[in-house]
Amino acid sequence: MSETLNSSKRNFAFQRNVALIGIALFVAKLVAWHLTNSDAVFSDAMESIVNIIAGFMGLYSLYLAAKPKDVEHPYGHGKVEFVTSGVEGALIIFAGIIIIVEAADSLLHGNIPKQLDWGILIIAVTAGINYLMGYISYRKGIKENSPVLQSSGKHLQSDTITTIGVVLSMVLVYFTKIYWLDAAVALIFGLYIIFIGYKIIRRALSGIMDEADLGMLAKLAKVMNDNRRPQWIDLHNTRIQQHGSGLHIDAHLTLPWYLELRQAHEQMEEAIKVIAENSSRKIEFNFHMDDCKPFSCEICELWECPVRQNPFVKKVEWNSDNIAQADKHTAST
Repeated sequence: MSETLNSSKRNFAFQRNVALIGIALFVAKLVAWHLTNSDAVFSDAMESIVNIIAGFMGLYSLYLAAKPKDVEHPYGHGKVEFVTSGVEGALIIFAGIIIIVEAADSLLHGNIPKQLDWGILIIAVTAGINYLMGYISYRKGIKENSPVLQSSGKHLQSDTITTIGVVLSMVLVYFTKIYWLDAAVALIFGLYIIFIGYKIIRRALSGIMDEADLGMLAKLAKVMNDNRRPQWIDLHNTRIQQHGSGLHIDAHLTLPWYLELRQAHEQMEEAIKVIAENSSRKIEFNFHMDDCKPFSCEICELWECPVRQNPFVKKVEWNSDNIAQADKHTAST
């Protein structure tokens, strides 16, 4: 528990720096927009507003996620990270719509950018800083299993792509004097930003609704297959929930019916230990011990079982699909 809280505190401190740097970059882009009157620069500045709002929302969510469990929140407060990620995605879409409206207006009525040389310099510097912060944030989010830092990093990196596009468009306009290209580029980036926002919302909703993560289930199945004990006859009804940087795993483990309670509990603890030792994340377990049935003999590899009622038919290799099924496995399933 203490390591989880320390991780949340580290994430909080890092996200605070991201939010403060976001303010500085936004001010720089406002200066560039004032100098250039460029729609492309305006689109970049609008996304920076979203960066600031999302940064402080992420800061608040990490503050909540760092709080320990209580009576009202028995699973902790980690789910808030998915909520704030979803709101961030909605803000990105809103910014994209504003950019498209402004760009369309400029295409219809005309807009002549100015002092593009200064604008190119300022925006290029912000692009480099944005990419560096995005890369660090995403890598830290992977390491700490934080959806907020991952979405923040992806957002900053996507912002860098649009910023590079803005720089290139200003360079093109500067040399060709084709001024409508400025608004056209802003229009394209507005659509791109909306797509990024959709992807962030989609990921946040999957976390809120506890959508099955087949990749995570596959890793769990592999760990259990690689460390399988003869007494572990079957694994089924497995569910994995993510709460902030931690996981909660529910599963049913089928054991020989004749084991004494202490022996059965030792086997369950051994299975839990195997999973915990092969994961870098904090995991809470809720394992249910099932007794084997006569049809379980067909998949049971406990060769010296004193009460076997049916011959062995085949081994069931656990995978992401079959460990999630609700019922015990048989030789035909």
